[in-house]
Amino acid sequence: MNERAGMPAGPEDLIDVDALIAAYYSLTPDPSNPAQQVMFGTSGHRGSAFDAAFNEAHIAATTQAIVEYRRAQGFDGPLFIGRDTHALSEPAERTAVEVLVANGVDVRVDSRGSYTPTPAISLAILVANGAGSPEGVRPDAVALASGTTESCTCVRSGLADGIVITPSHNPPRDGGFKYNPPTGGPAGTEATSVIAARANELLAQGWEKIARVPYEEAKTQVTSFDFRALYVESLAQMIDFEAIRRAGVRIGADPMGGASAEYWSEIASYYNIDLTVVNPKVDPRWPFMTLDWDGKIRMDCSSPYAMASLRERMLPTCDGSVPFDIATGNDADSDRHGIVTPDGGLMNPNHYLAVAIEYLFTHRPGWAKDAGVGKTLVSSSLIDRVVAGICREIVEVPVGFKWFVPGLLSGSLGFGGEESAGGSFLRMDGSVWTTDKDGLVMDLLAAEILAVTGKSPSQLHREQVERYGDSSYARIDAAASKEEKVKLSKLSPADITATHLAGEAITAALTAAPGNGAAIGGLKVTTENAWFAARPSGTEDVYKIYAESFLSSEHLADVQDSAKTLVTAALGK
Repeated sequence: MNERAGMPAGPEDLIDVDALIAAYYSLTPDPSNPAQQVMFGTSGHRGSAFDAAFNEAHIAATTQAIVEYRRAQGFDGPLFIGRDTHALSEPAERTAVEVLVANGVDVRVDSRGSYTPTPAISLAILVANGAGSPEGVRPDAVALASGTTESCTCVRSGLADGIVITPSHNPPRDGGFKYNPPTGGPAGTEATSVIAARANELLAQGWEKIARVPYEEAKTQVTSFDFRALYVESLAQMIDFEAIRRAGVRIGADPMGGASAEYWSEIASYYNIDLTVVNPKVDPRWPFMTLDWDGKIRMDCSSPYAMASLRERMLPTCDGSVPFDIATGNDADSDRHGIVTPDGGLMNPNHYLAVAIEYLFTHRPGWAKDAGVGKTLVSSSLIDRVVAGICREIVEVPVGFKWFVPGLLSGSLGFGGEESAGGSFLRMDGSVWTTDKDGLVMDLLAAEILAVTGKSPSQLHREQVERYGDSSYARIDAAASKEEKVKLSKLSPADITATHLAGEAITAALTAAPGNGAAIGGLKVTTENAWFAARPSGTEDVYKIYAESFLSSEHLADVQDSAKTLVTAALGK
């Protein structure tokens, strides 16, 4: 833990924006250096221009690879592109537009020439492909998500897709670039592996050869699209604003310098709700942030350190008053949420997910009676207990929001959420909203919950604890070589010889997610009252141990120690 965690950023913590953008254009990656190649993780390609890991060459090559991929797939509809507030996002958007226009792609850009939250791009893609219409999402898009394209007799012509330019909550020096296919959510490996491989080929062959149209000319050949109007006006199909108005819920929304900055004020005005934009400032240096746990500026709305300013603002005064009934935060691209209540402070993301799930499935009569709940396998088992209590099915998938896309598109999942403060859910009529995470609707839902139940999400969490038990949850890192990380990602249940974990009998050892059979890329071990999951880090020589105990914090520590011993034994076989 850095000694300055939670303290305001100082001048020494701020990036030199001009130097960063200059590096974007001046530094050229070495195609033979893995650290400087295009690499799509669970959230697209990320890196910093300072490290020659996110530069003009990467974006030109990746965009060309996307053009070729969508052409091969028969996607010739509009491509929606948007960016967040990171310094590298605007030059990356310019490069991408130059390549897209040179390839004759029908490009849709923000009509305000401004920032676009990730969920607004997902919504635009899906609406272009039929979402919200009486006919619903086109069958060819649904088939893509479910993997049943062979049996689909429809054509793909006219399908829309998109590019989202964001490194999410990463520090200001970073950039990010990801592709969302016609399903509206993050692309799966069947697409990203092809795109990354082709992009790296182009880097090696000479990215300068890629066709481009100068930006000043290219911007005259794109189509303006009002992402904000579509998103804000469509929110009425997601949130009970009348209940929020009637209850007089006071909301304090902190965009944290991200893409939602220009959306919250519009939402407040359009729906006439008592919503204050706590800090409307946008500055790619993020000088107004408090430092995260490691002393870095990071727009993580689930971190008590990054959210220190909002948490402090919500502390009761001497007379017990607070400025807001609900305060919220979002990361740079607004796909994550943070909920602060007067009685509970910053909510643990797992706790809020459990509350949101129970509320939604008891207050959305338009949803299918058999709609399930999607959760990642490293999310709290409190969610499992809550879902069982409302007689719904839990669908546990590997880490990555892409796994929820098929269920959200078809309506077989009413909700999809992950422990890192990401979630989305269906419209009130049971049809798809977004298939990417949506931090704004998750924030607004907290206000609806308070308005309808008269209780804060923190209060409702305490009631859940009384019914289902209290748990201790944590994530730690353990050292691992590159060879050990590879072996961990390929373990099978047969490699686990232990019969007990922290004094309890092991009930399951999983290397595939029970909800969809997809490989975990690691291991999960469960007992009656605890579990742990181990996954290799993609960037460091460590593996991550997620663990939870419903017995005590001391038992959690035992689970973590036992997990290390168990994994070491499995890797040594």
